[in-house]
Amino acid sequence: MYSNFKYLVLVMTMLFSFPALAGDAKYDPGTDSPAIGEQDKYASVRDTLQTCFSCHGDKGASTIGTFPILAGQEFYYMYVQLKDMKKGLRASAVMSPIVADMEKADLKLLAQYFSEQSWPKTDYTIDSKRAKAARLVADAGQCAACHLGTLKGNSRVPRISNQHPEYLKNTMHDFKNNIRKNAPAIATLFKTFNEKEIQDIADYLASFNAE
Repeated sequence: MYSNFKYLVLVMTMLFSFPALAGDAKYDPGTDSPAIGEQDKYASVRDTLQTCFSCHGDKGASTIGTFPILAGQEFYYMYVQLKDMKKGLRASAVMSPIVADMEKADLKLLAQYFSEQSWPKTDYTIDSKRAKAARLVADAGQCAACHLGTLKGNSRVPRISNQHPEYLKNTMHDFKNNIRKNAPAIATLFKTFNEKEIQDIADYLASFNAE
């Protein structure tokens, strides 16, 4: 009987020492192991996140110039872009099919997940002569009025500092050529930029240091 009692004590001790045995685990899509004792709030978009990672990198920290960094980007901006892709206001042969059948709640979860990650360190550079020319163009276009002095954005205005220059250049071309139609004022602005100005601005923003 005494040995049975010791066995019971051992089982009870193990049960209450490891709450994950008695509850659900929270899975962080950006890691290989779940946290303990919480529900996975990203469960409904976990598979979609894995699809996102295949182009935008682990946790959205893209290392490929044509795919934007999503980690640390503004939540509401990303949510609006996903909605616009779903509606067809922002054309994307890759993204539109992915979000076509998604509910708004899941679009918000995707945006929330990436907004909670840390922006990765980048090391883009630009020579001082081109930087000066680009700064004049950026000031004339009043970029800081919306994107703030740090160019890190706010709410539905995206961070553009330290983003991949190739993506920035492609985005400006999309606005200039009416491929991207969900920001008419921006499209009008970029129609006034020539090719050199677009390239200079892209490299300037990518290398921008608010300090």
